[in-house]
Amino acid sequence: MKLNKTFVFTLLALIVVAALYRILPNRPLGFAPQIAIALFAGSVIKDKKYAFALPILSMFISDAFYQVLYNAGLTSIQGFYGGQLTNYILFAGLTVIGFFINQKKAWQIGLGALAGPTVYFFVSNFLVWIGGGGYHHPKTMEGLMLTLTDGIPFYTGSLYATAVFCTMFFGGYALLTAKELKTAKA
Repeated sequence: MKLNKTFVFTLLALIVVAALYRILPNRPLGFAPQIAIALFAGSVIKDKKYAFALPILSMFISDAFYQVLYNAGLTSIQGFYGGQLTNYILFAGLTVIGFFINQKKAWQIGLGALAGPTVYFFVSNFLVWIGGGGYHHPKTMEGLMLTLTDGIPFYTGSLYATAVFCTMFFGGYALLTAKELKTAKA
């Protein structure tokens, strides 16, 4: 699919909707579309600088919304915080996983939907443990296991979210490209 105005508009709408969804109150822990966006962008967008920009822009917009809500006293979640750059780098790394997903092969999408949250879970929790963020568990194997255990609710939510949103993104893209091919043949 060539980059046309409709496709660009769709990607921008995806970024804004995902950013708004992420700040919804009372959503399950870890249930957000950003990992699926990173995988989708890495798989579908041929110009890799745009592939990396899609999840980062989505995260940045939702973090800005969070910060506005935090400053207004409407949430206890800060939008901008120490260590945030690391989180952005992790999402850029997840985009690389998408490079290896053929959007026409469901098993690759499924494997990516499992790999993305799993890589994020282990790397982010390791960095939290090593950096002393959040839980302040000791720098021992037991402390690492406690940190990983603390992250399980987020991991579970991100597995479900990534499966749901990958289905939506890749499925919607398949329908859109099939429609374009049908229109082009007519």
